[in-house]
Amino acid sequence: MTPMTKVAAGLFGTWALSDLEELWTMSRSSRYLLPRLPAALPVPARLRRDGLSQRHVALGIAAMGLLIGAAAAEGVRSQGRSPIFRGVLLAYGLHGFGHLGMAAVAGRYVSGAATAPVIVIPYWLWARRELARHGIAEVDGPAAAVAIAGPAILMGVHALTYRLTHD
Repeated sequence: MTPMTKVAAGLFGTWALSDLEELWTMSRSSRYLLPRLPAALPVPARLRRDGLSQRHVALGIAAMGLLIGAAAAEGVRSQGRSPIFRGVLLAYGLHGFGHLGMAAVAGRYVSGAATAPVIVIPYWLWARRELARHGIAEVDGPAAAVAIAGPAILMGVHALTYRLTHD
């Protein structure tokens, strides 16, 4: 297995470990967080009131798993050079800090905060070093564009999941 195959496969592996935590905790955590979001954010009233159902969480994680798996496969295929892989890698690393930021703002544990500092962020830092060691820039225009699309993709997955689960 080449070093870049390990980096690319690591994206999916660490995502799967991290999302086991989210599968276990996100529904409960959302019942605390969603009612506290600013009213200006377009969150359906039912979600604000009840949080995410476990079915919603499971389906959303499965959908994201398909996307992360495709990005990891693209990383293997391109040996880390694909802007899709590098952009998803960047978004994945930054999302770890998002979990920690949410926990800090909430002043308590939120879903994802346990694995962010011990799985997500350390993997991302290692992957960045490996890319650099092999002369591959983690961030350039195309990769940044993919990373910037991450929040919109996440919202799209939640919207689709909401429609499919009739939450």
